[in-house]
Parts: sequence; structure tokens; C-alpha cells
Amino acid sequence: MSSFLQILASGLVLGCIYILLAIGLTMVYGILQILHIAHAAVYTIGAAVGLGVFNLTGNFWLSLPVAMVAGGITGVLIYLGVYRKILDAPRIVPLITSIGLFMVAQDLLQKKWLLGPYMHAFPAQVGLPALRTPYLNLTSNEVLILTLTFLLLLAVYLIMNRTKIGLGWRASAQDRDMAAALGVNINQVIALNFLIGSILAAAAGVLVGVYYNKVFATMGDVPSYKAFVIIVLGGLGNIPGTILAGFILALAETFLVATVGFVLPRDAIAFLVLILVLMFRPKGLLGGS
Repeated sequence: MSSFLQILASGLVLGCIYILLAIGLTMVYGILQILHIAHAAVYTIGAAVGLGVFNLTGNFWLSLPVAMVAGGITGVLIYLGVYRKILDAPRIVPLITSIGLFMVAQDLLQKKWLLGPYMHAFPAQVGLPALRTPYLNLTSNEVLILTLTFLLLLAVYLIMNRTKIGLGWRASAQDRDMAAALGVNINQVIALNFLIGSILAAAAGVLVGVYYNKVFATMGDVPSYKAFVIIVLGGLGNIPGTILAGFILALAETFLVATVGFVLPRDAIAFLVLILVLMFRPKGLLGGS
């Protein structure tokens, strides 16, 4: 029993990381119907900024909000500088543009005056108490991930369901032209959408950097396609579906590796789960019938 609970806890921690990254991608798709691959670059930039601030100050609790702000600003700049100019183009245009942005960001981060081609340690001490019981143990970093993810998801829920911003998001997701005709400031709504989603991605980057004690320029490669798998599994543009799919994928990976071993690469499990789910739910878990 204790082994099962420990594996379950590890899966939930991994799921929290997946969810923080994928929700921003889901939010962007919900409004614009584009796959924002460059979102993974925001994740890496968040980790890099968090590491830089931590190296300068030695204070994790300063590095985290600064990284989140930097990620949010980056996301807004991507929308204002790139996507806003191609909103009416065929969907393949923003997709190719997004892939190009991701590659450019990675190349820049690999310059020696930024992250360079090396891995960097992120040995932050978060100061939270570890959880130790006869049934499972959670490190301080794992407690941080679970707690922060819960708080950020609660904030997203409140924004979506209790504010005019959330109402604007929902209206724009249903029909952008009609929402604009009814007085919704579409550019402002989309910019705020990018802001919130990118803040979450940057937070995920910092948490991953601290959890695995490493930050590097290409750390967004694998998360970029895992986030894509998660939003497809959950039903494109569906936030509750994204949360459910993130946990399912993480638990599937964790339990398969723990029980079967490395029969196939762990990252390949994401596509195996995708195939199995879409065989029976072509529109995703919560994407309708």
C-alpha cells in the first residue's frame, strides 16, 4: 500500500508540472484555434530568468515571481508582435510561425552569454517542510509543486468564472466576431489570455528547474510535444479536460515505469496513451461525443 501511495504521489507531482505548462496552450487554442508551440520557449525562458535571479540574489521566493512576470511579458509580446498580425491567415501560418519562434528562442538561449550549451544547476532551497508519513514521503520541492499548482489553478478558475476577463475569454472562444460586435475588446482579451497562460508556463519552468536541479536551453523540447498530447487528450480548448489529461498521462508514465520498467522510452508513453484514448474518444476525454 505504501509503495502504491508513493508512486501515486509522484505521478500527481509530475501531473501538476504537465498541467501548468499545458493550460496556457489550451487557453490560446480556445480563443485563436492555433497550436502555440512557442509556448514551450516561454517555459524555458521562465526557468532561465528564475535561475538568473536566484544566482544573483540566492532567494528562490524572489526568483519565482520575477520569472513569472518575465514569462507573462514574453507571452504578451509574442501575441502583439507576431500573432496579432496573422490572426486572419490560414491556421497553418501561425503554426509554422510558432515553430519558427520556438527554434529561434532555443538558438538564442544556447548562446554563451545566455544559458549556453550546458546544463546549469538550480539548487534552490524553498524552505517548505517535507511531508513524511509511514505511507509516503514528499520532499520540500514536491510539496511546493503541489501547493503552487493548486493555488494557480484556483486563481485561473476564479478569473475564468468570476471576472469580466473570464467572460470575455469565453465569449471570444465561442465567436470572436460576435464578441467584438458586443463590445468586447478582443486584442485586450487575447493579450490577457497570453499573459496568464505564459505566467503559468514560466512557473512550470522554474518548478522543473528546481525539482530536477537543472536548467538548459533545450529543456522545452520534450514538454512541447507532451503539452500537445495533453491538450488533444483533454479536448482541444477544454481546460478541465487538460487538467484530467495531464494527471492521466503523468500517472500512466509513473505507474508503467514503476511496475513494468523501461520497456520503451518513458516519453513515448505519451503517444501510446494518446493513441489508446483517441481510438475510443476521437475528440478527447472531455471534448464532446
